[in-house]
Amino acid sequence: MIGSIDIPALVKRLCQHPREMEWLEFKTSHIQPEKLGQNISAIANAVAIAERSYGYIVWGVHDDNHQIIGTKFNPDLKKVNRDDLDHWLSHRLKPSTDFRFYNDSVDGKPVVVLIIAGADHLPVRFNNEAYIRIGSHTRRLNDFPDKEKLLWRLLDTRVFEDEIAIERVKGDEVLQLLDYESYFVLAKIPMARGKLAILQALQREQFILQRDDGGWDILNLGALAFARNLGDVPSLRRKPARIVRYSGPGRWSQSLEEEPTTGYASGFSVIMDCINRLIPYNETFNGGLRKEEPRFPEISVREVIANALIHQDLTARGAGPLIEIFEDRIEVLNPGEPLIDSKLFISAPPKSRNESLARLLRRFGICEERGIGWDKIAHEIEILRLPAPRIEVISDNTRVTLYAAKPLSKMSLADRVEAVYLHACLQYVNHENVTNTTIRNRFGLDPKNSAKASRFLAEAVAAGAIVSTDQNSGRKFTKYLPYWSQDSVDL
Repeated sequence: MIGSIDIPALVKRLCQHPREMEWLEFKTSHIQPEKLGQNISAIANAVAIAERSYGYIVWGVHDDNHQIIGTKFNPDLKKVNRDDLDHWLSHRLKPSTDFRFYNDSVDGKPVVVLIIAGADHLPVRFNNEAYIRIGSHTRRLNDFPDKEKLLWRLLDTRVFEDEIAIERVKGDEVLQLLDYESYFVLAKIPMARGKLAILQALQREQFILQRDDGGWDILNLGALAFARNLGDVPSLRRKPARIVRYSGPGRWSQSLEEEPTTGYASGFSVIMDCINRLIPYNETFNGGLRKEEPRFPEISVREVIANALIHQDLTARGAGPLIEIFEDRIEVLNPGEPLIDSKLFISAPPKSRNESLARLLRRFGICEERGIGWDKIAHEIEILRLPAPRIEVISDNTRVTLYAAKPLSKMSLADRVEAVYLHACLQYVNHENVTNTTIRNRFGLDPKNSAKASRFLAEAVAAGAIVSTDQNSGRKFTKYLPYWSQDSVDL
C-alpha cells in the first residue's frame, strides 16, 4: 500500500536519472484522461518487468533537462464527466491497482507526483486493453509479444520472500527492527563499519530495498530471517513457531506454551533450545551414573522443525508452524501441502516452496544443502529402532509426527509396514536391497527369528509398500525394493 512519502526528496532523486525510463515519465501540464489511464496501465506493467515496486509520472519537471519548472495541474480539481479523476481512472483500471496523486512543492515550485504500484499476478488493463512502455512511448502490450511473454513469466514467478513486509522506514529503524548483528555472525563475515555500510550489506542480500525517495522497505525475506520480533511485522505476526508442551498423551492434558518471536535464521537456536527444554527425557544409568537422554532423537527433531519453517506456505495468512510435544510423540504442523509425494521424501530431488529462504538457511547451516534431511531422519530412527515417522496432509496443512521408543510388541501392523517401507527407501538410496537379515537388524530381532522378519516383509508386500526382486527365491533370500522402484525390477 502506498503511504506517506517525502515527495521533495523523491522528485529530486528522480530528476537525477539521465532520461525518462519505462517506469518514469515527466510532464509539465495535464494530459487527457484517456491517455493518462493508458499511461498508468503501461507504467504498472513496466514496473513489473523492471522488477521494481513503483513507477512515477511527475508533473512540473521538464522532460528534456529535468529542470523543476512547476505545474498548474491539480488532480484534486480535475473532473471527468462530473466524476473525480482518480475515481474515474480506478473504475477503468483492471485488476484494481494502487495509484495515488501527491501535491507538493519543490524549491518553491508546485509539483504533482503520481505513484503507481507494479502489476501483481495479472497485467494491468485500461478499458480492457493492456499497455506497455517502449522507451518513452506507450503502446498496446499485445503488439509486443516478447514483452507480453516476459511480463506473464515474471508475474507467474513472483515469490513471497521478495514482497515488502514493512514500508517506508528510516535507516535507524531498519537496524532497530532487524537483528543485523546475527546476520554477520551467521554469514561468518566481519561486521560492516557504519550504518550505511550495514544497510548496503543487507540490501545486497535482498533483505531490504532502498526506496526512490532514499528511505527503505524491509522485504519479507529479511523480516522472516532476522526480525527481532516477528510481531512487529503485520503480515508475519502469525508466523513465529508456536510450541506447546502437554503433560500427557492428549491435548486435554495440562499444557505449557511458548512462542519465540525472533526471525527464523537469527532465532533458530532459540527455537531449538526452547524445544529441548520442553521435551521429556528418559533416565538411564551407566556405571552407576544417572544420565538423562531426550526421548526423541535430536537430529530428527531439528530436521523436521527446519523443514516446517522452510516449506510452509508463507502466503497462508493467520497460520504458522505449530510444534506440539506429548509424552510419546512430537507433532509438527505447518501450513501448506508438500510439493512432492510424502512417500518420496527420501528419494525425490529437493524442491522448496520458498527457495530464497531455503537457500539462505542452507548457507547458515540450519537445514541440509542437498535435500538429505529426510535421509538423516530415517537413518537416526533406524539406528535407535524407533517407529517410523508419520506424514499426513490435513486440510491444506502438513503434519509430521515423530514417535518415542515403543516395544515391538506394541507396534501396530501400520507401524511395522511404515517402518519396513522407510527401511526400504533408505536401503535403496544407499544402493542396497532389503533382505530378511536387514529387517532383523532394523527391528533388533534375534537371528533365529527369521520367520517373524519374513512375516513383516509379507505384510509390507501385501500393503503395496515394497516389491520383491525375485519371486522365485525362498523367503529368506528374497530381496526387496520400495514400491516406486518396480519399473526397474524384473518380476
